[in-house]
Amino acid sequence: MLHPVGPLPAAVYWRRRLLVLTLLLAVLGGGGWLLVSLVTGSGTSAAAGGSPTTPEPDAGPPALDRVVPSLAGVQTPTPAPSTTPPAPQTPAPPAQEAGAACGDGSIALEVRTPGEAPSGAAVSLELVVTNTAAVPCTRALDAQLQEMVLVDGAGARLWGSNDCQPASSSDTRTLQPGEQVVFPLTWTGLTSEPACAAPRVPVAPGDYVVRARLDAKTSPDAPLRIR
Repeated sequence: MLHPVGPLPAAVYWRRRLLVLTLLLAVLGGGGWLLVSLVTGSGTSAAAGGSPTTPEPDAGPPALDRVVPSLAGVQTPTPAPSTTPPAPQTPAPPAQEAGAACGDGSIALEVRTPGEAPSGAAVSLELVVTNTAAVPCTRALDAQLQEMVLVDGAGARLWGSNDCQPASSSDTRTLQPGEQVVFPLTWTGLTSEPACAAPRVPVAPGDYVVRARLDAKTSPDAPLRIR
C-alpha cells in the first residue's frame, strides 16, 4: 500500500490516493455536517414547538364605563299620563262664630223611635237637635220649621207630621256646645197626605223609616217596624 507498483511513476499513484482521500474526507465531512444540521434543526424545532406561548399581560378588571352604561345613554321611560280624574275637593265648612246663628254644619238632627209598634196604634217619636260646634250659637227651632215623615222601602211617603195638624211657634234659642234640645211628637199610626187631603188609614205591617228635618237640615233615617 505504501509502495505503489505499476508502470506509472510513483507520484501519479500518490496523487490518485490523495484525490481519493480528499473525496473521502469531503464525503465524510459533508455527511457529518448534514447529520449535525439535522440534529440541531430537530432540537430547535422541538424547542420552538414545545415552548409555551407567552401569556398576554392581564388587562385587569374591565373599566367601569364598560360595565355600567353611562347615565346619559339610559333612556328613562316617561310615565303615561293618568286618566283618572282628580277627586273633587270638598270645601271645609266655615268656622262657627260664637254667638252667631248655628249653621247647618254646626248642628246634628236625630230621630228616636221605639223600634216597633202595633199597626194602628199611637207611636211616640222624638226629634233631637244638638249643637256640635265648639262655641255657643243661636238657632231658630220654630214648630213650622220642624217635620217628621214616614217612608216605606220603595221611598213612598206615607205620613207627615205637618199634614193634618200643622203647628206654629217662635222659638229661637242659644245652644251651648254639646247641648241637646228634644221635641216629642205622638203619631197616631195613620197615613196622611199634605193638607190632609185623603182618608187616613192604619199603616200596614212592614219595615219603615222615620226621617226628620229642621228647615233645610235633614236627619239620618231611623227604622220603625209596624207589626
